[in-house]
Amino acid sequence: MRIIGVGFGRSGTLSLRSAIERLGAGPCLHMQDLRSGDQAERWKRVADGARVDWREIFDGWQATVDWPACSRWREICAAFPSALVLLNYRDFDGFYRSVERTVWAVRQAARAGTLGPRPDGLVPPPAFRHVIETLIWQEDFQDRFEDRAWMERMYADRIAAIRQEIPASRLVEWRLGHDGWEPLAKALGVPVPTEPFPHLHDTDEFRVQAGLAQSAT
Repeated sequence: MRIIGVGFGRSGTLSLRSAIERLGAGPCLHMQDLRSGDQAERWKRVADGARVDWREIFDGWQATVDWPACSRWREICAAFPSALVLLNYRDFDGFYRSVERTVWAVRQAARAGTLGPRPDGLVPPPAFRHVIETLIWQEDFQDRFEDRAWMERMYADRIAAIRQEIPASRLVEWRLGHDGWEPLAKALGVPVPTEPFPHLHDTDEFRVQAGLAQSAT
């Protein structure tokens, strides 16, 4: 593993995956990759608390961003001590609003039976939904997503813990809306690309792809 992304999803992770692969550090695992049954089953074992061989879990990958891996950041960073640790983040208000209108909205619509079909016709495997429910809603957010004050404290405390526990020599910080290629390229020791930094999967795009009604960001 070359890069371990430890920041939550909805913090530029799909754009980061594209950038990491453009810089030669891919392939990079992202939650979207769990829509294949094999990857989802691997991570279901993790979500269920099984003891796993992280090298087996990440077989075929050189990097990871987003959920599910960010939920197990301590274990994964310990398993790959030579990998860079990417702390991607954004301001809390932007993070909360994005989660509320994307993954939370999907969860609520699915529970209410109002989630429409995906435009691509893809039906994620049951293990995919199990991983999301277990790692995001039960573990990371402790079933308290609607408690905004608690979420804000948790979010700040988590970022502080990462900064405290990961040596500065390994840590690469990247802030959505502020940083582009430079922190990644510098850490990897490669030239900064001349093309614009990727901008993928904003709230509207997510909602359309997930079967939710499109609305303004």
